[in-house]
Amino acid sequence: MSFKAEEISRLAESGWARCESVAEAVARAGLPAVTPEYAATAFSDDLWDAAERAVSALRDHFASARFADEVTYGVLLVPDPGRLDTRRPMAPAVRAGQLGAPAEDVFDERLGAGALGIRPGGPWTMVATVTGTYGPSLGSHNQVMAGPPTSFTVAGTDTRALMIRQLWGARVLQSGRHLPDCESNPRWTFTLFPGEGLTGGQAESGTVLKGKVRFRLGKPDRGIGSARTAPAVLIGPARRPM
Repeated sequence: MSFKAEEISRLAESGWARCESVAEAVARAGLPAVTPEYAATAFSDDLWDAAERAVSALRDHFASARFADEVTYGVLLVPDPGRLDTRRPMAPAVRAGQLGAPAEDVFDERLGAGALGIRPGGPWTMVATVTGTYGPSLGSHNQVMAGPPTSFTVAGTDTRALMIRQLWGARVLQSGRHLPDCESNPRWTFTLFPGEGLTGGQAESGTVLKGKVRFRLGKPDRGIGSARTAPAVLIGPARRPM
C-alpha cells in the first residue's frame, strides 16, 4: 500500500472521523468531514509526496534519539484555528468520547494565547510530525532550545518552531480514544512545547493525567525520560471548497 493510501486509511479511522464527540465538534465548526474521499482529493499529489518525504526524513533524522523505536511519524491534520482552535481547552462534551465521560480540560491560567503555527485559511492543514502515543525524548526545554539548529533541521525546517501547543491539541483530538501522553498507556509521558518559549521562566507542556487533558507549566530543565517532543514539518493546506 502506498504512503498516501496508508495515511488516508489512518486518518479516516482517526478521532476526527471515528470519535463521535470529536467528529461532532468538527461538524459544529463547519469543517469538512475527514473522509477517505475528502483526504484523497483535498490535498494535491505534490503535498502528499512532500509529506511522504518529510515523514521519512523525520524518522531518519531522529533515529538515534532516546526512545526513537517507539515513535510513529505520519500526517497530522490541524484545523483552521478560526473555526476550531486547538490551542485552547475543549468543551467537556468533546472529551466525553475520548475519556469516557465529560471532563473539563485543565488549563494553567498563566498561559498566553499560544503560538499560531497554522494560521486561518485552509480548512485543514497537513503537517508531518509525531502521530503515535509517544514522541522522541530530546532532553529538557532548555536543552532543546540550546541545541544547534542542525540537530533539529529536517527538510530545510527547524522542527522546533512547530513544537507548540496548537499541534499537540490537534494530535490529542486526532488520536480519538487512543490518547498520547496518557497515564493509561504502558508508559506515562508529557510533550514539551519549546516553540512556545517560556512563561514566567517556566516551560509549557501537555499531558493526560487523572482523567483530564492538561495544558500546564513546569521546570524548563526537566529532562527526564517522560519528557517528550514532537518535531514537525509544515506541508500545506487543503484546497478550499469551490
